[in-house]
Amino acid sequence: QLQVGQRLELECQTGRDSGAFWVRQDKSGTLHFIVFISSISRPTFHGNQRTSTRFETSKDRSIYRLVVKSLTPQDEGNYFCLMNINQMLYFSPGLPVFLPVTTTVAPTTTGPTILHGITEKDSYLTTPDPESSMEKDLNFSCNIVIWVPLAGTCLLLLIALVITIMLCQQTRRRRCRCKR
Repeated sequence: QLQVGQRLELECQTGRDSGAFWVRQDKSGTLHFIVFISSISRPTFHGNQRTSTRFETSKDRSIYRLVVKSLTPQDEGNYFCLMNINQMLYFSPGLPVFLPVTTTVAPTTTGPTILHGITEKDSYLTTPDPESSMEKDLNFSCNIVIWVPLAGTCLLLLIALVITIMLCQQTRRRRCRCKR
């Protein structure tokens, strides 16, 4: 049960060490950039800032964490982790962060609440594997680059063969007529 003032930790396991973005989608559907965490754990917050009064970040191998230091109503929304790999964006499923509607005070918790984004354990939470998607795209591109010109060349050779056979037959007919 989330509450105002609570520390909230969000995790995103990407499977790659190439950096990750955190964005929040508010109740109206507007997306808000929060931070980019580089592969060397260096955060860049909104306005090209290196630090934030509201958020902390950390990185452990391919797990990118976003911490909301003290949850407020303006932090409500769906949080997404994004990766940009070879000009393709990969989104985690949204992590809903909403305060309870009732105004009753909940008991305090002893530790931070942790929500997990992309994980290897939960296959239904995993976005398509960037490497296999990239491999499929490359295979498709290679197929087009190889097979279309090859098919065109074969067609041209077939046309040249048909023309050569027709010319040879016409030449034979003329020679045969001349000999008679």
